[in-house]
Amino acid sequence: MWILDRIEGDRAVIETDQGGLELPRQQLPPDAKEGDVLCSTAQGILVDTAATARRRQEIAEKYRRLRSRK
Repeated sequence: MWILDRIEGDRAVIETDQGGLELPRQQLPPDAKEGDVLCSTAQGILVDTAATARRRQEIAEKYRRLRSRK
């Protein structure tokens, strides 16, 4: 799984299962934003919108559980 960690100027920093990766920003879709799950296909790098939504929901749920502990 690739996750877009941040964009630094014209470079995109991506976290992968094997570690970090930097790519030119122009290799990503124009609508890609931090936290998006990316996938590499024959057509290039795409945003996996379903996986991104699931991941955001999981993170929100973890955050909610942490907040309710107080």
